[in-house]
Amino acid sequence: MGVEESLNQTIEKKGAVHLTLIDPDSQEPEEAGKIAKEASGAGTDAIMVGGSSGATGVTVEKTVRSIKSMCDLPVILFPANASALCEGADAVFFMSLLNSRDVNYITTHQAIGAPLVYKYGIEPISMAYIVIEPGGAAGWVGDARLIPRNKPKLAVAYALAAKYLGMHCIYLEAGSGADKPVPVEMVAAVKKAIGRETRLIVGGGIRDGATAKERVKAGADMIVTGTVVEQVQDIRGKIEELVRAIKS
Repeated sequence: MGVEESLNQTIEKKGAVHLTLIDPDSQEPEEAGKIAKEASGAGTDAIMVGGSSGATGVTVEKTVRSIKSMCDLPVILFPANASALCEGADAVFFMSLLNSRDVNYITTHQAIGAPLVYKYGIEPISMAYIVIEPGGAAGWVGDARLIPRNKPKLAVAYALAAKYLGMHCIYLEAGSGADKPVPVEMVAAVKKAIGRETRLIVGGGIRDGATAKERVKAGADMIVTGTVVEQVQDIRGKIEELVRAIKS
């Protein structure tokens, strides 16, 4: 069974998926493996590996290898560009930053990276990446025209464009470490427009179970948390809180 099919089955059975995002630039590979082990024990469904800057080349490869040695969860690459691709991962969110001003983040990096995905035999999961205010490093690096928090219709327009282009997933990203997550009203409006079969991912600024649960109730199929894992001492406890909230 492929990674995308497995995630879809989890959504159908349990209502939502939790993804733990590990930035290879934030810790040594050995520590990344330990975080993944804790996340696995806490019930997260898959590990995402990537970051807006610094997560490239050998660093990514060593991080993926360490994670795979410490847990059996699928490892999904979340690359800022083609240099963040590596062998050994199970899948890659093959994404286009739709609201970027820079064509490199819309199609060029994808064209450069596609032959590597093919060569490495990584499962591609097509995804539209849409950055919402405040946007954080993702918005700055990707030169995004940030979607205002009070303009859900703009997010809906981009999300529908992604659906009609055939993308399987849409990721609403408030930015790593954002002070506010994607608004519930925006999540609900996007999900209503794209329907059940197109999966909605929400990340950025989600630090507790209540915040995660609100977005799942509004229509999010997958919740991504990353920065909060780096900020707490009890990694397992925090992820258990998040997983319990979105699957209850």
